[in-house]
Amino acid sequence: MTNYSKLPAILVLEDGTVYHGKAAGKIGTTTGEICFNTGTTGYQEIFTDPSYFGQIMVTTNAHIGNYGIDEDDTESNQIQIAGLVCKNYNINYSRKMADESIQSYFEEGNLVGISDVDTRSLVRHIRDKGAMNAIISSETLDVEELKSQLAKVPSMDGLELSSKVTTTEPYFFGNENASLRVAVLDLGIKKNILRNFEARDVYTKVFPAKTTFEEMEKWNPDGYFISNGPGDPAPMDYAIETVKSILNANKPMFGICLGHQILALANGIRTSKLHNGHRGINHPVKNIIANRCEITSQNHGFGVVAEDIENSENVEITHVNLNDQSIEGIRIKGQKAFSVQYHPESSPGPHDSRYLFDDFVAMIKN
Repeated sequence: MTNYSKLPAILVLEDGTVYHGKAAGKIGTTTGEICFNTGTTGYQEIFTDPSYFGQIMVTTNAHIGNYGIDEDDTESNQIQIAGLVCKNYNINYSRKMADESIQSYFEEGNLVGISDVDTRSLVRHIRDKGAMNAIISSETLDVEELKSQLAKVPSMDGLELSSKVTTTEPYFFGNENASLRVAVLDLGIKKNILRNFEARDVYTKVFPAKTTFEEMEKWNPDGYFISNGPGDPAPMDYAIETVKSILNANKPMFGICLGHQILALANGIRTSKLHNGHRGINHPVKNIIANRCEITSQNHGFGVVAEDIENSENVEITHVNLNDQSIEGIRIKGQKAFSVQYHPESSPGPHDSRYLFDDFVAMIKN
């Protein structure tokens, strides 16, 4: 195997900050919004999560690649992150189930990364300064040239990306003889969400992001699911209109992450960009309806505006983040519709929140 880890690479942030390191993955140049994930495991699930499309990922765990790549651990059919920044990049791995090394995986997926970076310093910088665009290059080390390229990269604020990661054709998942059928609006669906439905005797049909309610309704589903996904929810008029139609038809509906934000927007609740987002597997959330806490897996750079919900007559807060009091869950009064900002499918992450899938199934049956 070609070992690119000894070649120099450079990371330049939008505010002019520069980090030097070594090349990881494919030799090349990549751009995107830089963000960080504090999880200590699950790097492969992070790489393949469509919600990270267009983002350069900084991993705070010191070792990346040490347990290799296993095809069964992917959350989609390809690498979704725009680039990787890590401390220790381990090409050699020790797991019998692994199919290949991280280096060969990145080469096949055309992923450009940089290792040997002081990620603790970088994460503190992003935490304080906020999310911003960045560029990684292992083919040019000219800082001024990289700054020029970076200046042309659009901001994530206002960027619609779900149409770039959604399925192009509808497909089915699970047992066609299952007791329930759920139509899934794919804004960037993770495989483990579909696995959780299958485990609860639910047959799903996954539709492209811009599918109308009328088209999905032809399949005669028992309920609707609005998936996670990347980008800014505000410009996604097509999804907002679809959710409004589902609500007007009084159909059972469940949303996760971006789906949560779309449900809020469909009810007149604004969304806003967070300073640096929530990305990790240990975020504490309180279910204020059940009066209990859960540790959650999170990945989002946008959130719903709490003030709008507090002033709303038809939207009720169900979950709050115990770190910053941001809104983590809502439900629509008088209707079978609810959503959460975090990821109850929990891969990577704990299983504290998987009851939400049970709640949705029970809601459909009642």
